[in-house]
Amino acid sequence: MKPVLYIVVPCYNEEEVLPETSRRLVEKMASLEKKGLITPDSRVLLVNDGSRDRTWEMICELHKENPLFEGVKLSRNRGHQNALLAGLMTAVNYADMIVSMDADLQDDVNAMYGFLEEYRKGADVVSGVRSSREKDTFFKRTTAQGFYKVMRAMGVDTVYNHADYRLMSRRALAALSEFDEVNLFLRGIVPQIGYKWTTVTYERAVELLQESIAKQRAASEPIRTFAEDAAMVIKSGQYGPYIAYNGKNYRIPRGSKVETLTYTDCQRIVAKTKK
Repeated sequence: MKPVLYIVVPCYNEEEVLPETSRRLVEKMASLEKKGLITPDSRVLLVNDGSRDRTWEMICELHKENPLFEGVKLSRNRGHQNALLAGLMTAVNYADMIVSMDADLQDDVNAMYGFLEEYRKGADVVSGVRSSREKDTFFKRTTAQGFYKVMRAMGVDTVYNHADYRLMSRRALAALSEFDEVNLFLRGIVPQIGYKWTTVTYERAVELLQESIAKQRAASEPIRTFAEDAAMVIKSGQYGPYIAYNGKNYRIPRGSKVETLTYTDCQRIVAKTKK
């Protein structure tokens, strides 16, 4: 029987990266399902950690456009580890296995193939491990190495060059739920669970993400403005042109000719969408 996979993604002020992140995750989940590795009931769970930008609104929009995406909204900013744990403890009620990853997708989504293969072989915890830190700055590389040395000296069992990109089975998460830590450090807690675990190496892709964000910024530049109301502009988005007005976005119906839309036409689209 095919397993149900949930991908848990903590989000804090991720307005810039969510369009690219969601696009890649849609492609990856479709690929995994097509290969028969997961069921159609698999989902991506986005956890809004008290973001101050449009992150939550974008999560809601993604859910409306594609049921693949689901969302959890925390009442305030609780920090990355608490947001991640909230997502994991929500997903465990629906999934056979859960992959956690950051919203910036610097961690290679293709490593999930290796995760699922190790899960199939019986691993309950699969940690994604960076193959190298050559792309890091000297300062980042040095401080990271120092961090792991200090953790080891303090007796903390951590996986070298591993952050929070990992797969956990349902029973591994059930064991994690028994810990009552207040100041969470999941990288130090997960190795204590005790079930079978292994690692999958991958290379981090920083430049590709930065390039995608740059393209996204360029695409979000106004392509139409209106003298009647400067707050109303037409922009080009990932899913086609849309109207940006008073902090909200309104999809322009398919087939509409953007260059011929009048201010009155846009008002009607906005009014119709609000109903």
